[in-house]
Amino acid sequence: MIKKKLRKPSIFSILILIGLAQTISPVYADEISDLLGTQADNADVSSSTNVISTDNTDDSDKKISNRLDEIFTEIDDLNTVKADVNKGVVQISGEVSSIITQQKAESLANKVAGVVEVENDIVVNRSLEKRLETTWNKLLNLGKQIVSDLPLFVTALVIFILFWWIGSWVSKQERFFRKVSANTFIADLLGQITHIIFIFMGLVVALSLLDATALLGTIMGAAGIFGLAIGFAVRDTVENYIASILLSIRNPFQMNDFVNIDGNEGNVARLTSRATILITPDGNHLRIPNAQVYKAIITNFTRNSERRFSFDLGVDSAQNLDEAQHLALETLKNMDGILDSPKPLALVENLGDFNVIIRVFAWVDQQYHDFGKVRSETIKKVKVAFDEANIIMPEPIYQVRVSDASNLQALESINPGTEDIRQEIPQKLKPTNISAEVSDIKPDKTAKEHVDGERADGSTENLLNSTAPSE
Repeated sequence: MIKKKLRKPSIFSILILIGLAQTISPVYADEISDLLGTQADNADVSSSTNVISTDNTDDSDKKISNRLDEIFTEIDDLNTVKADVNKGVVQISGEVSSIITQQKAESLANKVAGVVEVENDIVVNRSLEKRLETTWNKLLNLGKQIVSDLPLFVTALVIFILFWWIGSWVSKQERFFRKVSANTFIADLLGQITHIIFIFMGLVVALSLLDATALLGTIMGAAGIFGLAIGFAVRDTVENYIASILLSIRNPFQMNDFVNIDGNEGNVARLTSRATILITPDGNHLRIPNAQVYKAIITNFTRNSERRFSFDLGVDSAQNLDEAQHLALETLKNMDGILDSPKPLALVENLGDFNVIIRVFAWVDQQYHDFGKVRSETIKKVKVAFDEANIIMPEPIYQVRVSDASNLQALESINPGTEDIRQEIPQKLKPTNISAEVSDIKPDKTAKEHVDGERADGSTENLLNSTAPSE
């Protein structure tokens, strides 16, 4: 049995790695965004959504100011910020180390009840020494948090790799999948699907351990968009892959069948996951994409061993047509390779311009005789029989009219002795003695030997199975 290596689910693997990389984001989002200084708070810092009250007192302004001072004091980056309130309008001032901290202070001020507007007068400290110190402290805090969470990440990674390995081992159990489906291609496909299921299970368990299961939606969404883009990019490849599945489920041909696929003839060598390989009568390998094969009109000359051929004979219109038909049939009855049943036929097909066309039909059993050789030998024998019976098979006659006498004389001067040549033609057309040696009409096994040689090699993929349903 030809074995096929399982293809790795590379696209899914890339998506998984992206997902694992994103698991760092929710854990260290604040630290990384604060360090880069590129992410603002989600709240609207431009205006407050609070309803402006008609009642405003010094006492309410003082409560707002005290409340903001308490909040700013508890936050390390905002402990230098001060808030002054007048008529519900808050003016915050001070010095901070980043724009994010400045926006954060404004956002907090807008959240306090009774605030009408916030005037942000906070200054961002651009001092190199201060910025270096702040950045270094943030890096240290991020490093400490990563180190403390490292055992959790390692455990999640080990679980994911374990599920990956188990899925790979299960997918390689060919005997089990062969019991589920006798089709080699379908069995391998089931193995790949099983591998992907185990990978997905490992991803779910690992993300659950990291408390990042919300990322599954993000990963699945990214997978959908990525899959759609890949689908458009490799549309022909996907179409060939699906066609390969359908062709392998129901085989329209078997190995060594002589077929015609959209005008391409040859012996079937193998069916792969991408194309159908034919050995042409010239001995060449012809590769036809399976998408084209699935949609093509296929003529299988081997499925029924009995095959009919035909050829035309042109006899003179003055000949006895019954005699010509009888002679053709008698010649076919005495030939090797021509079947007695179905019987041969000789039918008057058409009245030509200078003759009558008789079409001869005969059947050949391709298991024992070569179709082309029998047809060739039949034409030759019927021609000889007609010549011996003096049945005229005329050639085309062309009439040339010369209107000018001078041109006629010129023509005779160019072709002297025309009458003598015309008298010699019947003598040259008389049949000569034909050798009694019988031509070889045995089947030509050259292409079959090529196909058998490739099958014996066993290193090539083949999805054709003699036990699969055929059409």
